[in-house]
Amino acid sequence: MKGFQFSKFLPNERPKGGFDEMLKLFTQLLNYTAGDAGEALAWMNELDKQYKFTNNDYGMGDFMEDLKEKGYLTEENGETKITAKTEQTIRQSALEEIFGRLKKAGKGNHNSNISGIGEEKNADRREFNFGDSLDQIDMTASIHNAQINHGIGNFTLTERDLEVEEKDYKTLTSTVLMIDISHSMILYGEDRITPAKKTAMALAELIRTKYPKDTLDIVVFGNDAWPITIKDLPYLQVGPYHTNTFAGLELATDLLRRRKTHNKQIFMITDGKPTCLKENGRYYKNSVGLDRKVIAKTLNMAAQCKRLNIPITTFMIAKDPYLQQFVRQFTEINGGRAFYSSLNGLGEYIFEDYIKNRRRTVR
Repeated sequence: MKGFQFSKFLPNERPKGGFDEMLKLFTQLLNYTAGDAGEALAWMNELDKQYKFTNNDYGMGDFMEDLKEKGYLTEENGETKITAKTEQTIRQSALEEIFGRLKKAGKGNHNSNISGIGEEKNADRREFNFGDSLDQIDMTASIHNAQINHGIGNFTLTERDLEVEEKDYKTLTSTVLMIDISHSMILYGEDRITPAKKTAMALAELIRTKYPKDTLDIVVFGNDAWPITIKDLPYLQVGPYHTNTFAGLELATDLLRRRKTHNKQIFMITDGKPTCLKENGRYYKNSVGLDRKVIAKTLNMAAQCKRLNIPITTFMIAKDPYLQQFVRQFTEINGGRAFYSSLNGLGEYIFEDYIKNRRRTVR
């Protein structure tokens, strides 16, 4: 019989603040500096003065050299820039941060209230019914039930002892993630764009690694709307823009029309109201209150998405009552969902909703 072998415990003698720990800090800072390596390193120097995470054996110069040797930094025209390896590290870091919190929190159930033969086990158990396939039967639990019900002296297994294990079907899903990059995303002393793009990077990495057959398109919207790639996310910044929600939805719908999957959805991260339209090459803007013209076109677009069976899930990161009222009206017309999320909970909400939406369960 195999046992455990114990060896003498040798504590990690790597200096506190070694490369791995400093790399985590560096990738976090890159989120706030929009991928500017020079600025992130300058911040690290300042933080080192206060918290002293380097020492006589491993300093900032050593860390910078290691970043270059390990392929995280490169020099282009005398400027220090991050590499594709660093971009992927940032996405993985965001995924670990958000998905780790999600698993610890255990917020809610991913499964629907209808289940059956599928690809992935869930926690549901029930008695055997005529028509259930044999591979659904949990034999260990069924034998256990038989022993409890009939005793172990004369073993008997009846139909009533059989316990069926439910499974979920996974479905292919096409998602468009819309990110508001209007100026209000950094107003009032609150950085709203960094949590939004960190969530986008984590979602992109989740789909790439766990659901590679799903598709994710990312759309940013200010005065206009345009698609960006996953590579662009670390460098995303807010601009001096108004909020053209209509343009974002129009582009998102066009992207989803080209996808061949049956399940399509839009996730929209925003903190404000629609304030802008583009008509005949000119911008129509009004930031005062809720402009009737802008709101009407935006709500019409929500209704069009409903006709195309594209639900919109809005993640609202502003608490103004009149803005929340608009979101409720928008959601009712589309038949989608709305979450009024704090910045800290944004990632967990989106992950919960994404994983739930991409599963269907049948009996």
